Amino acid sequence: VQLQAFGGGLVQPGGSLRLSCAAFGSDFDYYAIGWFRQAPGKERERVSCISSSMSTSYADSVRGRFTISRDDAKKLVYLQMNSLKPEDTAVYHCAARFLSGIYYEADGYDYWGQGTQVTVSS
Repeated sequence: VQLQAFGGGLVQPGGSLRLSCAAFGSDFDYYAIGWFRQAPGKERERVSCISSSMSTSYADSVRGRFTISRDDAKKLVYLQMNSLKPEDTAVYHCAARFLSGIYYEADGYDYWGQGTQVTVSS
């Protein structure tokens, strides 16, 4: 499956963005989808994950502010980001792991999309 993340941009602190991850290929509904981010000079960080059965998980740093969801008919996964902070600034990537529940380790994902830049600044 091929993935494409989009929806990033420049937003002021406290603002919102919705990222989308579009999938191209078959059996999308069998994949868990994870969102990861990487800021300059920092290690890649897990943000959120949604399993094929719609279970969700969030990093402590975004819980209560971000919401992940999926539309299998459209082959899309969304990351709604509210109350954005400057420390949320990063390149956000989506990744897919076949026949998986919630999974935290980036190395275990099978497919990755190109990232989308999110910048939170006044």
